[in-house]
Amino acid sequence: MTVRPASRSGRANDRAAPSPPAIVFVLGGLAALFFALPFVGLVVRAPWSSFGTILRDDSVRTALWLSLTTSVITTVIAIGIGVPLAWLLARSSLPGRGIVRALCTLSMVLPPVVAGVALFLALGRRGVVGRPLGELFGVSLPFTTASVVLAQLFVAMPFLVLTVEAALRGLDPAGEQAARTLGASRGYVFRRVTLPSIRPALVSGIVLTWARALGEFGATITFAGSFPGTTRTVPLATYLALENDPDQAILLSIVLVAVSFAVLLGLRERWVGAAFGARP
Repeated sequence: MTVRPASRSGRANDRAAPSPPAIVFVLGGLAALFFALPFVGLVVRAPWSSFGTILRDDSVRTALWLSLTTSVITTVIAIGIGVPLAWLLARSSLPGRGIVRALCTLSMVLPPVVAGVALFLALGRRGVVGRPLGELFGVSLPFTTASVVLAQLFVAMPFLVLTVEAALRGLDPAGEQAARTLGASRGYVFRRVTLPSIRPALVSGIVLTWARALGEFGATITFAGSFPGTTRTVPLATYLALENDPDQAILLSIVLVAVSFAVLLGLRERWVGAAFGARP
């Protein structure tokens, strides 16, 4: 008698987790409803007939352009300095790595207004670094577009650093060691072996950083202020519109939600889901 090996689908079914109890479905459904309900409220209460008129408003278009521009610049800078920092935290034996990692985490969970105050005291006109910059080079950072980027970078870059660091820690170094054995330089190994191996986590960190920068409010209004065309991003414009034009505030909120949701949904299964081990 010939015994046939079990099919892949059969083995997968054997390893399938048991179905959770009904209470898990109920509580999980409540949690999902909690996340969805605020967005449902936005869609239901939105003045859709005014959508085109509001988007054609010059102040709205300026705020949108400023938000997109600064968030992209922030993300590019975060890639340039955040990935090397993640590598140092994951692979180097430098002292103080735990403190640096804690600072990254603190920056991510700190109340945004507190982050803005800290930036102002460090880089403001009378700040620890801001005063020498002004006296020696005539550079004033607060209430400029550059301060918007700095505020976004301070609160958003930790998402990239911590995500990439976790991926580097979990990466099997065998491939990198083999490349080094064959004579590849460290730079070549990093570009052609390490980065492709952590690509899902890297893209995930980039997307999360950009989305966080796009929605940054507290640190921006504290450190950069709200000046049309210079520092008034969409979150700030939305907050100010709540007092005078609630319809505009609702539609601007929907624009931010739609842009962020579309990007995250489009990358979820292939990149973001892969980075966090999620399955379709």
